[in-house]
Amino acid sequence: MFIVGSYSLAVVFCFITMLCWGSWGNTQKLAAKSWRYELFYWDYVIGMLLFSLLLAFTAGSIGTEGRPFLQDIAQADWSSIGWVLLGAVVFNVSNILLSASTSIAGLAVAFPLGVGIALVMGVLNNLLLHPVEGQNTGLLWLGVALVVLAVVCNGVASGKVSNEQRDPAQNRKGIILAVIAGLVMSFFSALVYNGVDLADFHNPAAGKLTPYTAMVIFALGVFLSNFIVNTIVMKKPFVGEPVTYGQYFKGNFKTHLVGMLGGAIWALGTSLNYISAGEAGAAVSYALGQGAPMIAAIWGVFIWKEFKGASKQVYSLLALMFALFIAGLSCIVVAGM
Repeated sequence: MFIVGSYSLAVVFCFITMLCWGSWGNTQKLAAKSWRYELFYWDYVIGMLLFSLLLAFTAGSIGTEGRPFLQDIAQADWSSIGWVLLGAVVFNVSNILLSASTSIAGLAVAFPLGVGIALVMGVLNNLLLHPVEGQNTGLLWLGVALVVLAVVCNGVASGKVSNEQRDPAQNRKGIILAVIAGLVMSFFSALVYNGVDLADFHNPAAGKLTPYTAMVIFALGVFLSNFIVNTIVMKKPFVGEPVTYGQYFKGNFKTHLVGMLGGAIWALGTSLNYISAGEAGAAVSYALGQGAPMIAAIWGVFIWKEFKGASKQVYSLLALMFALFIAGLSCIVVAGM
């Protein structure tokens, strides 16, 4: 299988993770305007599963290093598989909660809050469960703090250009959901790594998983849990009327394909994050990947023109956001050297 052989390449892959995690949401914008998130999410998880299998049978099976995918999954013990499946369920629940919170409280309020909590608590969880000798944890936390401040600036700037008037009770509900989503999401990465041998991808321990196998099991766990989690949300949505599976199957081919593309983009980023964790460490790879809101902000500013006509104060906040973002990422990269 393909294995990352240097810290510099691991950092490059983590930046690609950040690009993927911050970009897949564009596919939802490209889907049909009447296509509800609950329906889009099915195509998203199908695309995630299909791409993870493609990667496992290609990059995860070539070469002489490590264990090829089929051999690896055949020798995996149930405890390793169980940890990855648990991480998948945790991710799925948190991702749907975060999406619900943004639809209720707005992207500017809920997304920065949820992702900010997930970033801080996720780094802490990975440091506690998967520490790496030699990492500068002080510098890592400084980088995380700067990225969180950048996310806050993004939220404030987005809030200043939003003209939507939201009911205070609904807004509180959205904020509560965002906090819960962030706390839950912070655990998924560390749980998955419990089933992976981060110490040696070349000769992984018996019973443990390679990153490629872990990604397939993770995607399968998200897909299977979706029959429970997303079905409940479809029948009892946080916002809007219930949707049915009949509506899903009425979607056209292009709409379904766009959703699957979104899942494939997310799966590519996550796979590279797992692959990089052996060299960069779980905490650094996760922290770099969770800089995704800034990538989403770049799309919003330069491609979707979401801040067109905004005041100078808004653009000053955006400039500060990008400066903090770059400084924070630089600290995180140096911390892992």
